[in-house]
Amino acid sequence: MNKSIGFIGGGRVTKILLQGFKNKNMKFGKIVVTDTNPEVLTNLKKQFPEVEASEVKVAASQDIVFIALHPPVVMDTLELEQERGITIKLQTARMSFVYSGEDERYKSDEPYIINLVDTPGHVDFSYEVSRSLAASEGAILLIDAGQGIQAQTLTTYFKALDNDVVIIPVINKIDLPSIDIAAVEQSLIDTFGFHQSEIIRTSGKSGVGVIELLNKIVELVPPPQPTGYEKARALVYDSFYHDYKGVVALIKVVDGEFAFGKEIATLGTNMHVEPIELGYTKPDLNPSQIIHTGEVGYIATGLKDIRAIHVGDTIVLKEELIKNNVEALPGYQPPKPMVFASLYPIDADDFDEFKEGLEKLALNDAALTYQKESSKALGSGFLCGFLGLLHMEITQERLNREFGIDLITTTPSVEYKVKIGTKDMSKVPELVTCFKDEDDYLHIQTAAEFPDKVFVTEIQEPWVSLEIITPEQYIGSIMDLCQKNRGEYKSMEFVSSELINGTKQTVLKYEIPVAEIITNFFDKLKSVSQGYASMDYTFHSYRVSDIIKVAIMINSENVEALSFLTHSTNAEFKGRKLVSRLGELIPRQQIPIPVQAAIGFKVFARETIKAYRKDVLAKMSGGDVTRKNKLLDKQKKGKKKAKEKMIGKINVPQEVFLKALKLD
Repeated sequence: MNKSIGFIGGGRVTKILLQGFKNKNMKFGKIVVTDTNPEVLTNLKKQFPEVEASEVKVAASQDIVFIALHPPVVMDTLELEQERGITIKLQTARMSFVYSGEDERYKSDEPYIINLVDTPGHVDFSYEVSRSLAASEGAILLIDAGQGIQAQTLTTYFKALDNDVVIIPVINKIDLPSIDIAAVEQSLIDTFGFHQSEIIRTSGKSGVGVIELLNKIVELVPPPQPTGYEKARALVYDSFYHDYKGVVALIKVVDGEFAFGKEIATLGTNMHVEPIELGYTKPDLNPSQIIHTGEVGYIATGLKDIRAIHVGDTIVLKEELIKNNVEALPGYQPPKPMVFASLYPIDADDFDEFKEGLEKLALNDAALTYQKESSKALGSGFLCGFLGLLHMEITQERLNREFGIDLITTTPSVEYKVKIGTKDMSKVPELVTCFKDEDDYLHIQTAAEFPDKVFVTEIQEPWVSLEIITPEQYIGSIMDLCQKNRGEYKSMEFVSSELINGTKQTVLKYEIPVAEIITNFFDKLKSVSQGYASMDYTFHSYRVSDIIKVAIMINSENVEALSFLTHSTNAEFKGRKLVSRLGELIPRQQIPIPVQAAIGFKVFARETIKAYRKDVLAKMSGGDVTRKNKLLDKQKKGKKKAKEKMIGKINVPQEVFLKALKLD
């Protein structure tokens, strides 16, 4: 056989196939194998000397290609995704498929081109889902046969309806033991109104039903239709930074076409450049000379300035822009951060690298917001906005792994709205930089920005609509958890009349403050439901609330990095807990160190770190008692003098902040 063959992955499956070809005495013009582990390739070449080791691009360009990888490795390329078993970033892939169904209308000698987008399912990455749906004509509603409908399933379904895309219901993992597929099907029928004939059963592990699903995509999902606009336009739905190719924009060509060698421009950032490469994702970058209408691909700009392209921007041809104005495509509504926290590099010398890493990460994560700030205790850093705690955790972990930055993260908070009772803002100069909306509310994101209560007439905090899907036996425990976190009960209904895994799935609806769910609410929910409950939430409204600032003082000096905002009912408990923790963490010094928590001028919690006492009598083996008293008196006077000099200047190691801020 003159054809060449490529293997992406050099593990067990590749060895089995190569041995099978060898046993059948099958010869190929070339055998190319790629793998991330050099040892795998070395061992493979020892067994099969004819194998050529090369990069992914070369292996993928052969006549016949085998993808011999575990499924998460194909689309979930981030190390964190593979470790956690979840999708964090949307991933795109272009595939060719020859229709094999029975409908004669779709049979063709030419393969269909299908652009796939793998989106995250977690609520913290919902913005990824929204952008993907806006760039798609169809959506696969994937249901785990062992879990049934989850809270995120409902949210994603309604988002798909809002985007007017074709929805194909699919039940996956049908090969799992002890599952009731009929019950899961019935829940889809009862909840979403699907007909039984519309539901496809698949197994990603064995491949059962996959061909049927691909045939349904060809039959049901319409091809992208041009708008009829005469000029070339493409929508940027994602972007990332490549060390060699610069800023890379992932695009959907809505009108016209883009060819290599032609200059492009962005309407939002007014960037002009001749791309160094364009093509398709398979899922790796595969260069091409042209991208046509309706196709999904990428444009590598070669630019090092990460501000050159924004998600939701419109890319056009420079020559058409010069001749006439080009109308911009509808972009995306900017995401609204729900959680705010300050990030500081542990080593102050890493600040520039931290800034560069954060900028590059924000290019790839449109939901991440940041602005520079400084702290007396922690130095220079950034106040960052996130969609949730998992989003914050993943961001911090990526900064550490991808850019080598060790960070301190302050206590997460939410955005409060504060109305000031005086119009003379000079009396509250610390609030000048805060955002003020049309209703004269100041938007406060950190405890350091919070004004003195004497100036405040009203405080509002954000609330969300919370949906929890749980087996019915855990309803009581979950309702108790929600009530303890100031949740307001709204309704309860069954997902389906059928039993799934021997129990009915129930939807609990609550309204609850954002501040109550951004810490460890999800962990507690999983604990009380033995891991079976799932949750999703959407912003509801701002409500008037009794929010107060708990100030933390060390040696009588206010430490804003440790201070926090909370509801009055939780203030004393959280303050005492933090003070107690600091009392254990702060090292002893030459003088006693008071650690206090206060609300306004009222101190309600205190821990005193005892002074380090040197044994001045250690070298005395005897002698008169007056000599001993003289040494002790001298030590006492030295401590008093040290105390006078050190008030407000206690050195607290950054490790203390790192451990203390993990209190929740």
